[in-house]
Amino acid sequence: MTESQPTVTPKLSEPKFGFNDYAERLNGRAAMVGFVITLIIEYVTGQGLLSWLGLY
Repeated sequence: MTESQPTVTPKLSEPKFGFNDYAERLNGRAAMVGFVITLIIEYVTGQGLLSWLGLY
């Protein structure tokens, strides 16, 4: 007795949480924005981020 294989592939929606392409892309973009903001703060104030925050 042979079993028939499905002919249609179900369309599954991609989850918005966990390790998936959407989350990784969002995390990468947030990191780039944070890095650029840090560079702008250092350029404008003439101090490093740690001294600007009062930690050094």
